[in-house]
Amino acid sequence: MPVLSVDGKKKDLIGNFKNHGTRYKKEADLTNDHDFAHYGIGKSLPYGLFDDQRYEGFVYVGQALWDTQEKKFTSSETPEFAAESVAKWWKVYGQKSYPAANEILILADSGGSNGYRSRMWKAKLHELICNNLGMKIMVCHYPPGASKWNPIEHRLFSEISKNWQGTPLNSFETVLKYIRTTKTKSGLKVRAQLVKKKYKKGKAIWKEKNEKIGLKPNKFMPNWNYSIVPTI
Repeated sequence: MPVLSVDGKKKDLIGNFKNHGTRYKKEADLTNDHDFAHYGIGKSLPYGLFDDQRYEGFVYVGQALWDTQEKKFTSSETPEFAAESVAKWWKVYGQKSYPAANEILILADSGGSNGYRSRMWKAKLHELICNNLGMKIMVCHYPPGASKWNPIEHRLFSEISKNWQGTPLNSFETVLKYIRTTKTKSGLKVRAQLVKKKYKKGKAIWKEKNEKIGLKPNKFMPNWNYSIVPTI
């Protein structure tokens, strides 16, 4: 059965901005002296999934462009984006790697787009994976302040940061290139895909609809550990 470690990586401005870290070059990159959003193209919204058993990483990079008229970004990292990323992974990669699986274990932080309090996160997992694909999902959230134990943090995200350190992320193509070329001596493989769909914050799930989700809390820490099962 697949075990997925999921989380959203740090959001980086896309443009001629300083990227912290050291990379040895003959000439230094000249960058802007201030990180004002309107100086760049937009912002990347990387949402990662790490398959601990196969040692593979998958990153769906949301494209948040800067709207000069509205003076804000056109997209956000939302629970809907997180759940759709898990569904995409299963349809393209997961079901090929685990053809006999009927359940997925997801390890996630307690906050953010996949937080344990988010009704939208649970509702979208139920809709896109449980009901549409007939899969059972078990979610285990790490307690607040314990995200460093989430495997994706030190086995995927840290390696990506080391790969592009000291290099300005001046385009979304540059972000995808450095994510895809991230490797380790132990054989890490990473795939990346740009997501152009726009996600808006503030979408709500009515309590009545939330009660129809096939949610089964675990006896141990039921708020942080629960299963979602198909209801159709």
